[in-house]
Amino acid sequence: MGEAIMEALAELIVKDLSKQVNIHAQYAIQFESEFEVMKRELNLMRSYLTEANRLKGNNNSVKTTLSELQELIYEADNVVTDCQIREDYQMMKGNPSCLLPSPREISFRYITGKKLTGLNKKILKMHQKLRTFVGPITEQSRGDENISRRIRWTSHIFDQSEIVGLSEDTRKIKEWILSHSESLHRVGIVGMGGLGKTTIAQKVYHDRQVNVRFQKKVWVSVSQTYDELLVMKGILKQLNGDDSGTDKGDLLNRILEALSHKSYLIVLDDVWSIDDGWWDRISRGLPKFVEHNCCIIITSRNDDVVKRMGATESRIHRPRLLDDEESWSLFCKFAFLSTKGKCNTQLEEVGREIVRKCHGLPLAIKTTGGMLSSKPHSLGEWTRICENFREKLVSDSESNISVMASLQLSYDELPAHLKQCMLCFSIYPDDHEIEAEQLVRWWVGEGLVRGDGTETATDVAFGYLSELVSRCLVEAVQRRSFDGKVYSCKVHDMVRDMTILVAEDEKFCSFNRGRNIATVNSRHLGVTRETTFQSLYGNSKLRALLLTTTNYIGFNRRIALAEIKTLRVLDLSCVKLDKICMIDLWQWITSLKRLAYLNLRNVANLDEIPDSVRKLWGLQILVLRECKELKMLPTSITTLPRLTILDVGSCPSLSCLPQGLSRHSNLEELYGFKIPSPATTEACRLSEVVALTQLRVLHLDITEESMIDDKELAALKQLELLRVLSINAGDCENKDIIRKLDNLSPPTCVEELYLRHYLGETTPAWINPISLPQLQYLCIEDSRVLNHMSEIFWGDNEDNWNVEGLCLKFLPRLEETWETFQSAMPSLKYLEVGHCNSLKNFRCNVEGLGYWTKPEEEEQNKGDQDVISCHEGGNEGEFDDMH
Repeated sequence: MGEAIMEALAELIVKDLSKQVNIHAQYAIQFESEFEVMKRELNLMRSYLTEANRLKGNNNSVKTTLSELQELIYEADNVVTDCQIREDYQMMKGNPSCLLPSPREISFRYITGKKLTGLNKKILKMHQKLRTFVGPITEQSRGDENISRRIRWTSHIFDQSEIVGLSEDTRKIKEWILSHSESLHRVGIVGMGGLGKTTIAQKVYHDRQVNVRFQKKVWVSVSQTYDELLVMKGILKQLNGDDSGTDKGDLLNRILEALSHKSYLIVLDDVWSIDDGWWDRISRGLPKFVEHNCCIIITSRNDDVVKRMGATESRIHRPRLLDDEESWSLFCKFAFLSTKGKCNTQLEEVGREIVRKCHGLPLAIKTTGGMLSSKPHSLGEWTRICENFREKLVSDSESNISVMASLQLSYDELPAHLKQCMLCFSIYPDDHEIEAEQLVRWWVGEGLVRGDGTETATDVAFGYLSELVSRCLVEAVQRRSFDGKVYSCKVHDMVRDMTILVAEDEKFCSFNRGRNIATVNSRHLGVTRETTFQSLYGNSKLRALLLTTTNYIGFNRRIALAEIKTLRVLDLSCVKLDKICMIDLWQWITSLKRLAYLNLRNVANLDEIPDSVRKLWGLQILVLRECKELKMLPTSITTLPRLTILDVGSCPSLSCLPQGLSRHSNLEELYGFKIPSPATTEACRLSEVVALTQLRVLHLDITEESMIDDKELAALKQLELLRVLSINAGDCENKDIIRKLDNLSPPTCVEELYLRHYLGETTPAWINPISLPQLQYLCIEDSRVLNHMSEIFWGDNEDNWNVEGLCLKFLPRLEETWETFQSAMPSLKYLEVGHCNSLKNFRCNVEGLGYWTKPEEEEQNKGDQDVISCHEGGNEGEFDDMH
């Protein structure tokens, strides 16, 4: 486990060093030889980490060496980060550090040079140590790699008496495979480890109707350690064919011959990956005859794998967790074997409490029941186990093998960059719903995620989160129907317990009985009501501090004087500042030189940001959203060289942004850009936006006092990377502003457009398929005046919209028909309508809240009806942007 963070962080440091050298950064030139040594040694050591980690369980010397190495890698990250921050600051000032360096600059170079030399000597020493431990057995260990892995083998054989609550699951899958008319179709069963995917497949496999339908049946346990040759031989053996030989082409021909002109069912259980092409090769050899009903069932923990194997969304089953009664029934079958599942009434109350702690996960329930069946059936013993449930489940060897080890298979399979992201979930309390935006900005701020040149770091981070959801380690609680973007998420408590075990082992954070706590060695801290900060005094390692379930932080002057120089992430959203001295708070915040992400969203009584914010040279993300009393931002905010995200949306007292924002050439997302009045001096105007060439997201706010000069109408046209444009017209009745908005010229690259509180009678002329050829999602909301789309909105036969998602809400006068939208938007897949009483012939409710989803192609081929949900109320903002 322990190599995950080190490997990922070492890789990022190497990339940073390479980038500095490639762009001829001054410090890369100054310390070129030391940077090259560090790159070489870190790259070499990464190859030793996995093997060293395998050895550390039985070798304290290896364990100590890895712990020391981890500290060195974090220290190296600090030094490289300092060089990058200083370089960016000097470049923004237009004063490269190579020209007449100041005494402070000379001092920085001297100290940094000494640090790099010392670090490289220590890293070299660690490298030699690791080679001593690992070198002699590396080749052998590679040969034994598959043996050392936890191997999970499954069979189609199962015990019917052990099954609870799966009748609906099997009925649904049987309906798919028995009534389907395709010659060869694929069904997926996807879910986290221990959810019962294999059991469902076993039950379907042995069903009487299924046996009648299919002439041939094959069960293949694939697992992580599959061998393509053995998979083929296994299939042939079950088909009573000749499985001799090693020629894969010959074996595939025999499979084809055995299945030709027959209906067949193949179950591929526990599929982890198809990256090496094994499935493509096998599937090409399977017969596909129209006259026979054939089916392949795939079980996997990875949603993406099942889809890549050919299962469509409408044929993927995701088993649910068991409810309370199902959980209790399953538990009794294992805990009370001697009485044939009949519970001792004295133990029922505590037994049900134990079952609740399994949170409906079948494997955990069965394992816990099995463990308790061998314990004394006394109230005292069961109460003790209930009170120490987490520790007991983790420490009990049999339980640990079956539950935690099962879940950790999914973790172990993750690439290093996803492992460190997964560990971040450990700081959140049980069953806590996590805002995706907070999570991904933490990853970006700490440097766990970087942009790749084509995608921003934020885009990459959302991709990582989606991958964790796809791998069934994280559950998406709220997501956008249009494209599946995750808005909030959580992890099952058992998955959280597994991440806590890994996080403790990797010294990612500190815990006491499953609670994240503050200690002198804490690197990451999630603040709850129970958190005490006394232990943070003297902490020199903390990298992230986030409020999770509280709006209070025990801040005092002693903390203000403490310098936690390593802090990258500080999320104080919704914190109450009562009894907190703002001078002390800002003194502490601005002393955090490496701080990259500062979140002060919805902080009451925050009316200004001090000029000292200029000291935060490393700041990349600044969030001040929903600070109701915030009146102004200091001009010094325009001097932050690394700022990529500035969020001041929904700040009603803020009249404008300061002049000079155009200096932020790296800015990628800007929320709450207020177009100022002509009377406001030293305000940032729309014309400055032209210089923000890296901008991907822009949210504009307009008021009655706003003024847009005719020369500024084409400003947005220059933003060639802009993907998301949101315009809040603020119910402005100023006819000149409405005319100006009608004549805006946005870039053609916009993919998402939001228009709110616009009081024109028709939509602006530029909202048409010719001006916005790449638009995928359109949202128009909150206009009491809008009665028609403009004539040009509908395009013509040659120029249709490429829009896939459409949201129309609170437009009471809008008079359009479903047919006109459907004709102009042939690619439309998702529609949300709310309180648009004048719309005609729509396929969903327009008076309350209604949703329409375009059916999948196979549904259309069957002539199925459109999938419609109509609601009078519900989750507003289903299609809204992140804010």
